[in-house]
Amino acid sequence: MKDSKPTLIVIGVLVVVVGIALVAVKVFSGPSTADPEVLSRTGLHWHPELTIFVKEERQGIPANIGISAVHNPVHTHDATGVIHLEMQGLVKKSNTKLGVFFRVWNKTFADFGTTTPRMTVNGVENIELLDYPMKDKDKIELYFE
Repeated sequence: MKDSKPTLIVIGVLVVVVGIALVAVKVFSGPSTADPEVLSRTGLHWHPELTIFVKEERQGIPANIGISAVHNPVHTHDATGVIHLEMQGLVKKSNTKLGVFFRVWNKTFADFGTTTPRMTVNGVENIELLDYPMKDKDKIELYFE
């Protein structure tokens, strides 16, 4: 009968290595994809579009909001109303809310009117307002009286 000790050592080492690998995957994989708040663990690059009307007159949204020595992940490049959501790593819904863009812009709804605006997203009425988590290619319109 051959000596089975080397075979047992190899099997033992393999079991330990596989066990360590499984633990490492669980520890370093981040939150579960089942978390409804998590949009991505590897970043995203989305382009919702915002249009603001005050008393039926379209308002401009300036270029370079959130652009300085360091780009804010939520910013504009031009004055078209396209908002760039360029995020790396873990991205939660809270990172993509319309309110984040207004904070980066340093504006509030009061800067556009005294009433709460009416909002549509892709042509459908929406009451989430600043809490709305923007999505790629959304067409968001705010109407102030």
